[in-house]
Amino acid sequence: MTAFQENKDAVKQPVFGKEGKTLTAGQLKKKKAAIQRLMRAVIQAIFFITMPSAFVAGFSGVKYIFNQIGTGSVLEVGSFLITLIGLVIFTILFGRYFCGYVCAFGTLGDFVFWISGFVQAKIFRKKKQFSLQESCFSVCQKIKYLILTLIVVFCALGIYGKFSGTSPWDVFSMMTAGRFNLKGYAVGMILFLAILVGMALQERFFCQFLCPMGAVFALLPILPISVLKRNEASCRKGCSLCQKKCPVHLKLTDDSLLSGECIRCGKCAADCPGENIQFTGRLTGNELWLVIVQAVIFFIMGTLLGLCRFI
Repeated sequence: MTAFQENKDAVKQPVFGKEGKTLTAGQLKKKKAAIQRLMRAVIQAIFFITMPSAFVAGFSGVKYIFNQIGTGSVLEVGSFLITLIGLVIFTILFGRYFCGYVCAFGTLGDFVFWISGFVQAKIFRKKKQFSLQESCFSVCQKIKYLILTLIVVFCALGIYGKFSGTSPWDVFSMMTAGRFNLKGYAVGMILFLAILVGMALQERFFCQFLCPMGAVFALLPILPISVLKRNEASCRKGCSLCQKKCPVHLKLTDDSLLSGECIRCGKCAADCPGENIQFTGRLTGNELWLVIVQAVIFFIMGTLLGLCRFI
């Protein structure tokens, strides 16, 4: 008996929807997936409003380390370094939850892509959004490692400061802080606008292809209890819904799930009809209580690190 069949058999007690109609197992699954998507959107909005600088603060810690190495200076425990350490520990414990739920740049990308899809569907009558060829993703996803390497080398050589005004994430950070005087940031603005175009055309464009902080997180080890597993033997024949829903185009094999590219968005687990995508044990990747607990833990940690703009 497959996990999908077990799940269907488990729903024996009637569950009622609107007007007292009994929900089928499939309808119940869709309802749970819709609640999960709504919960994720709410959590993303909360972090976007309260901690939009978390990404920039963490990556400033990376740049600080290599700037100090380049100048031969001693590392001092400052806010950027502590923030980086906090993000690294959180990622090792829970995977790239930061990327899927907390990062303001990622949330901006999701919103821009959603708006783009709405426009394409309602105005241009397109049933399917534009997407790159499948063969392009594995190559393009390596660009962020090249960007990270160049930034690290420039910092170590002490020449990163010469590129002041070219950083699109610095432009974004200033705008979220209400600072719109971007004189001297012409290149950064152009790059930021180009990224917005990419976000409109490809889901998680910046996160997949360009994000240097995402490259840092992808290189970190993750505790086994936070690694998603797909029970492929229990999957329905011909079903590839999890792969179609994955915003970073993982094949959802054991190798791809261990690659560090998974951003813990929970889409694959939420939409899997047989609940075959799970963490170690019985927890699925879309347990609402687990998502909320992780959000609370990060909010407490972020507040202690001084990332919350209202506290």
